[in-house]
Amino acid sequence: MENETKTKTGGRTLRGTVVSTKMQDTITVLVERYVKHPKYKKFMRRRKKYLVHDAGNTAQMGDKVEITETRPISKRKRFTLVK
Repeated sequence: MENETKTKTGGRTLRGTVVSTKMQDTITVLVERYVKHPKYKKFMRRRKKYLVHDAGNTAQMGDKVEITETRPISKRKRFTLVK
């Protein structure tokens, strides 16, 4: 049991673009994904914005970032910046 570290594996990892850095220690990341329409078989672009914890305000607008799911940090923040 010496030097045992617990790392939780799992949780979603997403890639997206930073669209807002106006909050303190928080960025907004736009994640795009392509899904096929069940009836018409056409690929559609689906977008969703996530609030991401960015300790130290390291990310800038337009950066491509990688985020991972974590414990709830606030009401809407459930992701943290991996880079």
